[in-house]
Amino acid sequence: MKIKHLLYLVLLGTALWTLSSCDDIIEPSVTNSKVYPEAPADAFQSTSYTVNFWWDQVNHALSYRLQVVSPGFASPVNLVLDTVITRNKFTFNLSPGTYQWRVLAQNGSSQTAFTAPRNITVLASSIKQQTVQLGSPVNNFITNQNTIVFQWGSLYGATGYRFEIDTNNFVNQAAVISNRLIPGQQISFTFPREQVYQWRVRAENDTAQAQWSVVNSITYDHTPPATVTLVSPTNGQTVGLPVSLQWNAVTSAARYKVYVFKNDSVSLYNQTFPLAVTTNSYTFNGGKSGDKVYWKVTSLDAAGNESQPSALRNFVLQ
Repeated sequence: MKIKHLLYLVLLGTALWTLSSCDDIIEPSVTNSKVYPEAPADAFQSTSYTVNFWWDQVNHALSYRLQVVSPGFASPVNLVLDTVITRNKFTFNLSPGTYQWRVLAQNGSSQTAFTAPRNITVLASSIKQQTVQLGSPVNNFITNQNTIVFQWGSLYGATGYRFEIDTNNFVNQAAVISNRLIPGQQISFTFPREQVYQWRVRAENDTAQAQWSVVNSITYDHTPPATVTLVSPTNGQTVGLPVSLQWNAVTSAARYKVYVFKNDSVSLYNQTFPLAVTTNSYTFNGGKSGDKVYWKVTSLDAAGNESQPSALRNFVLQ
C-alpha cells in the first residue's frame, strides 16, 4: 500500500512538473485579446502631414501589424501602409486625403482581430508646417562601413530634400560637413574619418522650406578592439570535462568569438564553432579522454570590428 502511495506521489509530481514545463515552453495565445487604439481618434482631421499612431500594448504580443488604406477598407483604392513593428507607437507622413487605419497584435503562433477602422482626414497645408520622417540608419547606429546610404520618407509638396551631416550638432551652419539638395529620398555618403556624426533632412520646394527633421546620430568606427588574453586552461594543461575556457574581458568588446579546433589545430571542432558569446568564458563539453583540443578567442565591438586572434592554446582531455 505504501509503495502504491509512493508511486502515486511520484506520478503526480511528474505530471505537475510536465504541466509547468509546458507553460514555460508553449507561447500564450493572444487570439482572444483585444487591441485598444488611442490615437488618432476616429474622424481625426489635421493640417499636419505627420500622423502619430498609438495603441495600448497587449500582453504576450511580440509585434503589431498596422495598416492604412485610402479611402477606406470597405472599398480600398490604395494600400498606403502595411507594416509590422514591435512597439505600440508609429509615426508616418500622409499626403492630403481621406484614410482609414487599423491594427492587430500578434506573436509567433496567434494574432488578435484587427481593431475597428478609424477615419483620418489630412488637409492640405503649407510645406512650412511639415517635417520629414527619417528612415535609416536608425538613431545611434554604429557602423564599421565607411560609406552608408541615408534614407527618409517623402513629403507631399516637396520638390527636393536638403541633406545635412555634421560632427558638431549643426552649431555652425557654415561649417557643416555636407549640405546637399537632392530630388530623391536617399543619398550615399562616405565618412571622412572615424567619428560620431549627426544628420538631418528638410523638404523644400520653389517657394518654401519645411521644418528640419529630428537629428539622428551615427558613429563610424573602423578600429578593432584589443586582442584577447587567454587565462585558463594553461597551454598543454590536462583537464577533465567540462572545460571552462576563460579569457580577460576587453573594455570595448560587445561580444567574443570562440574558435575551437581539432588536434590538427586548423580544422574547426564541429559546426558550432566559431561561436559568439557575450561573456568572457565558455564551457566546452565535447571530446573523449586523450584528445588534444586547440582554442583561441577574438573580441568584437558594437560596430562589428573583430580583433586579432589571441594566442592559440591547447588542452588535453584526461
